[in-house]
Amino acid sequence: MRKINRLSREGAEAIAISGLQFLVENPDALGRFLALTGIGPGDIRAAAQEPGFLTGVLEFYLEDESLLLAFAASQSIRPMMIAAARLVLSPEDSELS
Repeated sequence: MRKINRLSREGAEAIAISGLQFLVENPDALGRFLALTGIGPGDIRAAAQEPGFLTGVLEFYLEDESLLLAFAASQSIRPMMIAAARLVLSPEDSELS
């Protein structure tokens, strides 16, 4: 029988934090993210403490397939792990999608 591994909240947060770091290293993507969220460059640290911020980072990747694939490749993870992490961080929103 095959064992099912579940992504923990800590694992999901780690993926989202890595996603934020990847954005910071990619100025064009970061600019789009900031423009869409309305967050100023100097406000990222404060915004990152807000509930839902990490979910928003993951949702940003899920809206841009090429960025999603680049991030997943940089982390050596499957792209579907980003969607799984988003679900773990905000399961109550999954029924709205």
